[in-house]
Amino acid sequence: MRSKGFTLVEILVVVVIMAVVIALAVLSIGTTGRDSQLDEESRRIEGLVDILHERALLEGRDFGLRIEPTGYEFAVYDADRDRWLTLNDEQEFRHRELPKGVSFHLQMDSVEVVLKPVERDVLTDTPPPPPQVAIAASGDGTPFKLTLTRDSTQASASIDGDAFGKTTRETSDHPAEKRS
Repeated sequence: MRSKGFTLVEILVVVVIMAVVIALAVLSIGTTGRDSQLDEESRRIEGLVDILHERALLEGRDFGLRIEPTGYEFAVYDADRDRWLTLNDEQEFRHRELPKGVSFHLQMDSVEVVLKPVERDVLTDTPPPPPQVAIAASGDGTPFKLTLTRDSTQASASIDGDAFGKTTRETSDHPAEKRS
């Protein structure tokens, strides 16, 4: 006569299945406090600013970063026309919108800058406003702190730029990472 109950193998299979389900739930919830979208966008901005800094030195041209509340774009200074032109011709420097629920906060000289959306009227020849962050051909740059914030969770990632073109990035869960 055989007794009723579970074998050790059956119990172990159930425990393994429960462990896998719990692990997937923890990863999908993101309990680590990390916001991968913020980190990815801050890494992109930092990389593009670094590339333009190198380009400014090599080409002898002035570039800039124009920041809106929920988007950004890069510009180049045209000395012949005495105006800033957007770099829409180059795919990597095109106008970009932030993911929904993410916004920018810009500080310059420890003062919060009010960010306004840029009017994009293609019928007039009115140039857009100059960029807030300049990347000069001399190697100098505008010191700034650009913070990306998720509105619903208040998670944030930031990029600090100094007057010498060095950038430092703080991710949503790690201390500052220095780059030169």
